[in-house]
Formats: sequence, C-alpha cells, structure tokens
Amino acid sequence: MGDTGTSAEGFLPQWLIQNATNLTANTVFILLGFSDHPELQTLLFLAFLTIYMLTVAGNLIIVVLVVNDVHLHTPMYFFLGNLSCLEICYTSTTLPRLLFGLLTGDRTISIHGCIMQYHFFGVLASTECYLLAMMSYDRYLAICKPLRYSSLMNSTVCISLITFSWVSGLLNVSIITSLLWKLMFCGPNKMEHFFCDITPVLKLSCSDTHLVELVNFIFASLNTLPPFLLTLISYMNIIITILQMQTKASRQKAFSTCSSHLTVVMLFYGSLICAYVLPETSTLKGLHKTFSLFYTVFTPMLNPLIYSLRNRAVKAAFLRTATKIVNVVRTLP
Repeated sequence: MGDTGTSAEGFLPQWLIQNATNLTANTVFILLGFSDHPELQTLLFLAFLTIYMLTVAGNLIIVVLVVNDVHLHTPMYFFLGNLSCLEICYTSTTLPRLLFGLLTGDRTISIHGCIMQYHFFGVLASTECYLLAMMSYDRYLAICKPLRYSSLMNSTVCISLITFSWVSGLLNVSIITSLLWKLMFCGPNKMEHFFCDITPVLKLSCSDTHLVELVNFIFASLNTLPPFLLTLISYMNIIITILQMQTKASRQKAFSTCSSHLTVVMLFYGSLICAYVLPETSTLKGLHKTFSLFYTVFTPMLNPLIYSLRNRAVKAAFLRTATKIVNVVRTLP
C-alpha cells in the first residue's frame, strides 16, 4: 500500500499518481491553434472567413448545378454533387470554431463538444476517402469499359456505392468515438491544434489509451488503405488504357474526364499522408498543423475551382443556369 507504483490506477501517468490533487476532471480543452501569432489574429480571421465563404459558395454552386442541370444527371456528376455536399459539412466542422476563437479570443471548447467535433470530422474524412475511391472506380469503368459502363454504373449501383461510403465512415468512427467517451481527462488541457483531432485528444487523457489507439489504427487503416489502393489500381488501368488509344484526340478526351478528379485525389491524400504518416519530430511539429490545414481547409475550397476550371460540362452548366437566373430576374416587375 505504501508503494504508489502499485496504485489501483496503475495505468495513470506517474506525475498524476504523485499529485492526487491534479485528478480533478477537466471540463474544457484550450485549442491553442494559431495563438502563437497574436499580431496576426485579425488577418487570420479575415483570411479563414474568406476561405470558408468561398468553400461553401463554390461547393453549393456545384450541388445546385448537378441537381438543376439535366446534362449533369450522370454517375460522374452524381458523385461530384455528393462530394461537394460533403465538403460543405467537412469544412463546417472545424472552421466556424476556429473563426470564433480568432474573433473573440476564447479558445476553450468543452470536452463533450471536442469529442463531437472529432466524431463529425472523422465521419466526413473517412467518407471522403471512400467517395474519392468510388469516383475513381466510376472513371475506370467509363474509360476502360465504355460499352458496359451504363449497365455497370446504373442508378442502383450509384446509390449503393454512396450509401456504402457514408455508412462505412459513420460506423467505423462511431466505434472510436464511443471509446473516447470513456476516457478520463484530468491533466493539462492545452491542445496544440486548431481542432479536435484524435491524436492531440489522446495526448491529454490520463486514462489508458492503448485500446483506443489500437482500434483507431485498425479503422484508420480500413478507411484509408483499401480506398487508396482502389484509387491507385483504377488510375493505373486508366493510364494504361489511355496510352493504348490510337489517336491523340481520343487520349486527350479520355484524360480530360479524369484529370480533375486525379488532381483532387493527389491533394487530399498527399496532405493526409504528410499530416499523419510523417513522424512528429521537433522540426516537423509546426508543419503538421500546416498539412492539416491543407486537407481540412484548402482542399475543400479548391475542389470546386478544379472541377469548374478543368471541366467543360460544369462550365457549360454554369452558363446555362446563370442565363436562366438572369432571364427570370428580367421578367420580374
């Protein structure tokens, strides 16, 4: 009994066992975010507010075009509309809280709020991995199996793939979230991040986090590796098929239908790998936050620009819709 090392809470860090007064449960976390640059808070607020508005507006335009224009009622644009809808929700899980902190200086977030933010962020990030893979598979069928494309990628298959993407992301992350609710937080409460990602959350726990880390590793692998491999295999086959085409015009046409999606995939997975795979050394510690900005903030903003600037069908649909709106406005008294 006299040996603190054999405490019933043997899994607690030694500094907590030696300082029992520190076992008072925390109720809030402090998201330090970009507080190390106090002179830039106003500038950062305006920059992120602009990015958020552009992201929501750009992706909302894509959704409206896909729903409104019959020329975009194809599997490719059905997936694109779902991706844009996801990006709006994805950005809205992190940026509003960041903007509030930059504007008011209040960087606190309740532990329950933090876990819920991670839950929605994790579900949407996992779903995006699956959704990008489904879009790659769609392009593979369109380019490599053109004669069977309409039968292989019919409306039933499209809805099934979308449902699978959302349900897979929801179920996997919900299991991790259920384990997070059981953790105890009773030590330092300052988080070196601008949103509640699972790694910094686990670092602040004074419970045994080995089970959560193991389950997170398993589901993170399931949510990223199979979709990434499907995407990689799809594009390897697409590239081989394009190179085998006889004319330069046919090669350009085939590549133009998938180049936008390939660009988005490279941006998303590239920043994701840099954020989670690279070791968190003292040199890379600051860069992890930057990489996180790419896949949580910049990629959702760039997606509408990439798809609209490099896709003739989307640009044509935008012009048709804009013309309709202008004509309706002119008829108003």
